[in-house]
Amino acid sequence: MDIPKIPMAQQIARAAAVLEVQRTGIAPTAITVVLGEGTLVITLQGALSPAEKAMAMTPEGAAKVQELHRQLFNTSAEPLRKEIKQITGVAVAEASAETEVTTGTAVQVFTSGAMVQVFLMAGKVPTETWSGDGTGN
Repeated sequence: MDIPKIPMAQQIARAAAVLEVQRTGIAPTAITVVLGEGTLVITLQGALSPAEKAMAMTPEGAAKVQELHRQLFNTSAEPLRKEIKQITGVAVAEASAETEVTTGTAVQVFTSGAMVQVFLMAGKVPTETWSGDGTGN
């Protein structure tokens, strides 16, 4: 009996979910992974604590929350970079993250130097990507 192979994007989503919980203690409510030619984008929705959401209500607080998440990502992204290499067979050349504080969404971008624009859509769009809660749902 053949065991179905889990798609790379789903494996990356699971790894990102586990590492986000380790890093922040918060499990994202949804994860979307888009693998493109030389670029990987991971979107973690529901990635902010209630305190961070409250702090982000002011421009100053929002800037502090964004900077906190940038620093957290920069200092703790190495395990995810290693997981991505193990899953895809390709090393991560560059990585950055941005947090949209009004929606609590964190976007992690792994790219090989290309310019990347990420747009958070207001609804679901049919794609060739994987989206779920990181557990396979």
